[in-house]
Amino acid sequence: MRIGALEAGGTKMVCAIGDENGNINERITFPTKTPDETMPEILAWFLGRGIEALGIGCFGPIDLDKKSPQYGHITSTPKLPWRDFDIVGYFKGLNIPIGFDTDVNASCLGEATWGGAKDVDSSIYITVGTGVGVGIMAENRLLHGFTHPEAGHILLSRAANDSYPGLCPYHREPHFCLEGMAAGPAILGRWGLNGAELKNRPEVWELEAYYLSQAIMAYILILSPKRIILGGGVMKQEQLFPLIREKTAALLNGYAALPALDSYIIPPALGDDQGIIGATQLALKAGA
Repeated sequence: MRIGALEAGGTKMVCAIGDENGNINERITFPTKTPDETMPEILAWFLGRGIEALGIGCFGPIDLDKKSPQYGHITSTPKLPWRDFDIVGYFKGLNIPIGFDTDVNASCLGEATWGGAKDVDSSIYITVGTGVGVGIMAENRLLHGFTHPEAGHILLSRAANDSYPGLCPYHREPHFCLEGMAAGPAILGRWGLNGAELKNRPEVWELEAYYLSQAIMAYILILSPKRIILGGGVMKQEQLFPLIREKTAALLNGYAALPALDSYIIPPALGDDQGIIGATQLALKAGA
């Protein structure tokens, strides 16, 4: 089966052809410009490839309520040219099943199907990059409510030695959210350099782990996931993993009986392909 997959991100759009076994056979990337510039290129690429279903993992916020007249739309995004754009409707002329979810839920699905969480029925995928997002799999189903999870915006306690005001326009002093304090642009704003340039500055990663571990403790207590996967550009700094495990255990202080943390809080098994592989699974579920 030829399956189309679109990982629609804020800076680039990854298009691929995959199959039901998680293989990616063709791939192309387009820069995310405006819908009028980007979408015709994407549609033209898929039109010539005989796909039988399409899965879209998209930056948000998006409307996932199939009873809503806005289903399939990107909604209140700060990327103004994309606000209220009907990304699912754009492909309806293909006359094939279309699966749709957030990009981070697609990543969670990819890891749950073929990657680091394939042996459990409950997992979360946290991406720490330009923003912070959380995809949630509970009893083999992606979690939705009145909207999709926005767990990157949970509130945290600011470190006593951190005067950074946060980058989130919604959650500033006296309230600070995870994305505002720990996303890649927050690292740049606080330290004046990108994460890759700060690799040998242990104080940077101690602080980053301080914020991420607070959030992870909350996710553990609320969602009780059987696996936690941390991806995104910031998590390329592998020295974060032991720090996060140590600080999460310290915050829980013995309250929850956790599995061995080196196999519980882990990096993605699919490298950078979990989102596009997850999009193929969205397509398969749409056609089921």
